[in-house]
Amino acid sequence: MLMAPNGDDESHSGADATLSPDAVDAINKAKAAVEALPGCAGKVSCADILAMAARDVVSLLGGPNYAVELGRLDGKTFNRAIVKHVLPGPGFNLDQLNSLFAQNGFTQTDMIALSGAHTIGVTHCDKFVRRIYTFKQHLPWNPPMNLEYLRSLRRVCPINYSPTAIAMLDASTPRVFDNAYFNNLRYNKGLLASDQVLFTDRRSRPTVNLFAANSTAFQEAFVAAMAKLGRIGLKTGSDGEIRRVCTAVN
Repeated sequence: MLMAPNGDDESHSGADATLSPDAVDAINKAKAAVEALPGCAGKVSCADILAMAARDVVSLLGGPNYAVELGRLDGKTFNRAIVKHVLPGPGFNLDQLNSLFAQNGFTQTDMIALSGAHTIGVTHCDKFVRRIYTFKQHLPWNPPMNLEYLRSLRRVCPINYSPTAIAMLDASTPRVFDNAYFNNLRYNKGLLASDQVLFTDRRSRPTVNLFAANSTAFQEAFVAAMAKLGRIGLKTGSDGEIRRVCTAVN
């Protein structure tokens, strides 16, 4: 869990990479419940709880119920600059996406499978408003967009949009973990430029077509990529700890 320099939790950190307040609250409640069990205090890290919570959300929404490797330690510091450089931007092209993910040992297929997590969830208007109001066909930084979908997004996010306004990342089945995200891309209904470019770029299009046609192939690739994701930046020894409260170091 991220912490802001003032000790606030991730949902108020301003790092532009936050969990929602409800999600932070759910993780904190899960941690408190574990800590209250006899013999369990100080045994389960917030990092492990977060990894299991992600798996459970995927499973509850119809996705795979995969095993989660456990034993992580929690970090002792918060660095906003690092956070901003390890997450893809909404306007990334394929080369930028591949370069960023390759730094952590991911293949292009891994990256596309993890992008498929956008079959659920939401994002705020500021992440795509430039895309929908400066849209012109064939701009190199702005992949194609279905015009009907474009109009619907402008209704959700008018020019004077509210800071709290959101749009579903998957306009077809936003509450089901399935492969509809990839089918959306085939019809130019990718919300973020970094989504749609996966189909627009001929180098990644075959994988999008595979995952759109074969849900099992997507789910197997997603589970494999999530296992890799769970091994990144593992803390050992004095570099980490098991926090008593997820939003603060011990």
